[in-house]
Amino acid sequence: NGFIPITIFFFRELISNGCDAITKLKKLDMMGEYNFPEGHKNKVEVILDPEKKTLKFIDTGLGMTADEVEKYITQIAFSGATQFLEQYKDKTEGDQIIGHFGLGFYSAFMVADEVQIDTLSYKEGAAAVHWVSEGGTEYEMQEGNRTEVGTEITLYLNEDSLAFANEYRAREVLEKYCSFMPVEIFLSKANAEPEYETIDEADVLDTDEVVEHITEEPKEGEEGEPKQKAKIVKRPVSLSDIHPLWTKNPSDCTKDDYIEFYRKVFMDYKEPLFWIHLNMDYPFNLKGILYFPKINTEYDSIEGTIKLYNNQVFIADNIKEVIPEFLLLLKGVIDCPDLPLNVSRSALQNDGFVQKISEYISKKVQISLPECARLTENLMRNTGMISARLLNMAVLKMLSLQRKWEINVLFKNLD
Repeated sequence: NGFIPITIFFFRELISNGCDAITKLKKLDMMGEYNFPEGHKNKVEVILDPEKKTLKFIDTGLGMTADEVEKYITQIAFSGATQFLEQYKDKTEGDQIIGHFGLGFYSAFMVADEVQIDTLSYKEGAAAVHWVSEGGTEYEMQEGNRTEVGTEITLYLNEDSLAFANEYRAREVLEKYCSFMPVEIFLSKANAEPEYETIDEADVLDTDEVVEHITEEPKEGEEGEPKQKAKIVKRPVSLSDIHPLWTKNPSDCTKDDYIEFYRKVFMDYKEPLFWIHLNMDYPFNLKGILYFPKINTEYDSIEGTIKLYNNQVFIADNIKEVIPEFLLLLKGVIDCPDLPLNVSRSALQNDGFVQKISEYISKKVQISLPECARLTENLMRNTGMISARLLNMAVLKMLSLQRKWEINVLFKNLD
């Protein structure tokens, strides 16, 4: 049904918390109330250890003092989680809570028997804090030994959740649900053997760990000077694209950018017919890209996917209460920070604000379609057709859209 499985969204919640902490510290740095150390790099690390059956989430955010741990973890987060679970318990499969935001830190206890927090606040003179709890209802807190500003959360996984300590499973979840978070995310395995790569000596960075300098002589029969290479510890690669295409100004995006993003997100290597870039700041904030996939034959799948985000945080696929029904045959992403999250699907159906969002998306498509059709008429004649099912649904839903399309629809001559 498009929702994140309830046993998985702890990944999103804990990483979102880390991203928020980093965002807040960056604002303090901009205001002159904190200065990042030289060479500092903000990131969220996920470190798994199959032998110890643990998952660690480490962020470089603003950290917490003992009083803040007491307030935000023990009081606010716990009461918020209790309220969330109370709200969730009576919902049927068809009336689930949108997004599941609110369970926050306590989502960790859905997969862990014990959770530990080690944190150090950015505030001058702050002492490190160590917090531990089994089950979430009772806890112990004492002075910790963390020396870097930020927070480390350690989950001691329960027997039903040991799969999350598997690197391939963790990577799969992160790439699916956290691939556009606004902070770089790195996944690693504890005590793993280092991997290496060889690069040109001129490309070595100050941050690289050089293992060996290599001189490559020209191959036999080839002319030229020896090449200077360097063997380095393989650079970590972020699992998160912190500047996804939909956040950019359409005038700054090229055709190749749109096609590359489409193929990356939807794993469809056919070039889309055309796309519509949504970019609205008032009266609500909404950004996104809708792609019209190429349908070459009547046997091609026309099942689409519209991914819904909130500030680059994945919520769900194909939320029909937000996205006009006829557009669910398209592929695309929509990011709307103003969308209410902890409400049920039935509540969304009667939400006037949500209806306005849906109407805006329909109107934007209605305005853009005729021009897009004219631009791609030749392409559609020779290599692809927009699904008749899509058009039928569209015109039935919106008579005004039907009038717009009267001069643009291409009909196949069945004679």
